[in-house]
Parts: sequence; structure tokens; C-alpha cells
Amino acid sequence: MAVRMPASLLGPAAPGFERPLDVLEACHGRIATQCDTLDKLLAHLPVHGADIQAQQAARAVLTYFDTAAVQHHDDEERNLFPLLEQTKAPGACDLVETLTLEHDELAQLWRRLRMQLAQIEAGSHATLDAALTRRFVAFNRAHLEFENTHVLPLARQVLDATAIERLGRAMAARRGVPFPG
Repeated sequence: MAVRMPASLLGPAAPGFERPLDVLEACHGRIATQCDTLDKLLAHLPVHGADIQAQQAARAVLTYFDTAAVQHHDDEERNLFPLLEQTKAPGACDLVETLTLEHDELAQLWRRLRMQLAQIEAGSHATLDAALTRRFVAFNRAHLEFENTHVLPLARQVLDATAIERLGRAMAARRGVPFPG
């Protein structure tokens, strides 16, 4: 007789694209984790330099923000935000405008930080601009908090099942994976 492990020991299953708002929220959690890694890297570098751990951490952050975070912003800007604007919910257009501007600022900060992380990943440089790193991390955290407390609840309230499915299908297609079901 096979022993079944309780699901709680394996951790929660990642949401699928049939639940795109949950996917976006889970991505926010992964962005926060990468911000934690940046905080740790900032403390690690003065003591250990660009050692193997620092190089691996820099690589993980680079990989995430160069791929998944870009897809995440595309999910929001190309799909979620237009759907919210179409609902004509009070304040939705202002919300979308503010968040799009924040995405632009985050992208500018990332371009600057990315260069330094690439040097750390290569082992050729052992410092990060602390002010820039802290600004990037703080801005990301504030942005995520705002989206989690305002945007996702609004989307859950105003988007119907057809819009939710359209969002999920677009997100799956962006990643080249089949839509569930």
C-alpha cells in the first residue's frame, strides 16, 4: 500500500493560467523573493566579494528580472490593464496610468542595476550601488503592495469570467504553454 503525503508537506500548488489573477499574485511573491535576494547580496558582497554564492545570486536575479518579470509586466500592461479600463470602473484609468508609469520607472532602475549584477555574475566586480539597490527593492515592494491591495481586488470585483479566461489565455500564450482545459 502506497503512503500518500499530505499536500501541505509539498507546499501549495502553483496556480494555473485558468486562474490568471492568482498567477499574477504568485508572481508578486516571486518578485518579493528576488528583492530579498538583492538585500542579502548587498550585505554579502562587502564581506565575501563576488564569490560563487554572490555570482549565483546575481544570476538568479538577472534571470528572473530579464524574463519572468518582463512577462509579468506585459501580462499587466497588454492584457490586464486594458481589461480594467474597458470595465469603466471608477478610478480604473487613473490606476492604470499610475501603474504604467511605475513600470517605466522600475524598468529604468533595472537597466542601471542590471549592469552591476552582470559584472558580479561574471566575478569581475564585487559591489552594488547600495542606494540604487535599496531604491529598486523599495520601489518594487511598494508597487507590489499597491497592486495586491488595489489592482487585484478591483480586477476580481469587475472582471467577468470571459475577461478572466481571455487574460489567462493571453498569459499562457505569452509563455508558449497550452491553456488548461
